Amino acid sequence: MQSNTSAKQFLLNCPSEFTHCDPTIEMTRVAPHVSQFAVLPTAEVEETQCVDELITLFNQTFKALNTRLVRGAGEPIYLPADAQAHYHRIEFAHGFFNSALHEVAHWCIAGEQRRQQVDYGYWYCPDGRNDEQQQAFEQVEVKPQAIEWAFSTSAGRFFRVSTDNLAGVEPDRTAFAHKVSNALQHYLQHGFPSRAHQFIDALHTHYQTTPLTLELCLLHSKDFN
Repeated sequence: MQSNTSAKQFLLNCPSEFTHCDPTIEMTRVAPHVSQFAVLPTAEVEETQCVDELITLFNQTFKALNTRLVRGAGEPIYLPADAQAHYHRIEFAHGFFNSALHEVAHWCIAGEQRRQQVDYGYWYCPDGRNDEQQQAFEQVEVKPQAIEWAFSTSAGRFFRVSTDNLAGVEPDRTAFAHKVSNALQHYLQHGFPSRAHQFIDALHTHYQTTPLTLELCLLHSKDFN
């Protein structure tokens, strides 16, 4: 499922269990004029390490479900086990940490039958949506993004909603952010889906973060700060 793959900065906050990433550094892309032989910025190297650690954490947590988180080279997609791989694959976009959390959130909502189909059997309407299409897109994105927000907070990272329609009608980001916030509040009060709850616990333990509250989630939101 689609996520916000255009974000250019990520707050780094990796656990000390594997390697030590500086949580105060923000990663920025290398400027176009920098030589291709230049050493990558420390923050970019650390972000790659953080993604590797996230993949390991997910794969260890859900080993019994024969599902692996995979760094993709292109757009995100879910692939059930087939002749090419004996395990289910959650491929996230371009190696981005936030994309990984978003795709895991979709997986946590998908039922057993959905998880036997490519991309859970859904058709994705690409960027360039009209108003009606954008409303439909946002409707199915509310719950996954609420869960992604919980994941981000549990990993000590900032979260921003994704309306993901740069070439189409301009979305009402504020209204959508409030819908996602309402869904998050519902989950906090009534419980998350079982796999989402399991991954939140894994993230919380791994990153040694504070238990989730609405106040803490709001502090990690770039839409409400």
